[in-house]
Amino acid sequence: MRAAVFHEPGGPDVLRIEEVDAPVPGPGEALVRVRAVALNHLDLWLRRSLIVETPMPHIGGSDVAGEVVELGPEVTVPGIEVGTRVVVDPSLACGRCEWCGRGERSLCVEYRILGEHTQGGFAEYVVVPAENLMPVPAGFDIVRAAAAPLVYCTAWRGLITRAGVRPGERVLITGASGGVGTAAIQVARLAGAQVFAVTTTEHIERALELGAHVAIDRNVEDFSRRVWQETGKRGVDVVFDSVGAAVWAANLRSLARGGRLVTYGATTGHAAESDLRLIFWKQLQVIGTTMSNRAEFRDVMRLVFAGELHPVVDVVWPLERIAEAHERLERGEQFGKIVLTP
Repeated sequence: MRAAVFHEPGGPDVLRIEEVDAPVPGPGEALVRVRAVALNHLDLWLRRSLIVETPMPHIGGSDVAGEVVELGPEVTVPGIEVGTRVVVDPSLACGRCEWCGRGERSLCVEYRILGEHTQGGFAEYVVVPAENLMPVPAGFDIVRAAAAPLVYCTAWRGLITRAGVRPGERVLITGASGGVGTAAIQVARLAGAQVFAVTTTEHIERALELGAHVAIDRNVEDFSRRVWQETGKRGVDVVFDSVGAAVWAANLRSLARGGRLVTYGATTGHAAESDLRLIFWKQLQVIGTTMSNRAEFRDVMRLVFAGELHPVVDVVWPLERIAEAHERLERGEQFGKIVLTP
């Protein structure tokens, strides 16, 4: 099969389209013909080898949609059979530990992500646990299905499950032009919140069209100062952030008393400094979140299939353009998800 492979860390130029052996499904697994696979910042970190558990040579790609072409032994998942169009839950867990017993797969002591700790979907075929598959309704665009799982699950768990966003609250979203950011704008709006989106000059209007009430250009102003002005010196109830070190202080300044800072990434660095006086005097909460559990995945995908949430697709390119896709994501030129078709 054709696959986008890298054998060593480096820039986008290390990615190669190669012929490799197709995977074979084992017990409880399914072989999926990949029809669409979306990029994430995770794929950039993997290519740079910032994550040591990545198997080499490596095929990335966590957000996959396609159809089942073969089932391994012992597959008994209702609705999953050869020919079924499916979207993949990228979360992989042991199913045996304390956290799995509570239904919290993303807290599993052996937690893994498809395409990070295993070979992923930047290929014609991928093997996944059959229980991680969810049927895609007839007529639903397979590209939009692939653009949804990782980013919408991250946004939903972070804003709804972890932060408990309520109607009327104010939510600030940094990195609002990215995949999770565009998902978070919609999830926060669906929850009844007033949304403040931090983005770049060229994406201001698109953030507003997507549902943000206020869009702030980080290239021309301090977003924490703008938030202070827009809220009458009150601040927002929730900050939803993946940028990390570069905006950490501004995130804390943007919060109202009793506010919650939800962190799900660190694209500008993980070593952030906090003014502890702000945290204890304003009684702030710092909440970590990553990915989702199985119930959250299914809830989110049902909302996507029902048209309540709308995956934003930036471009759709053939797999052969994967190096160019990495470059586009690395430069931050995209609005929404870059999707490849093997």
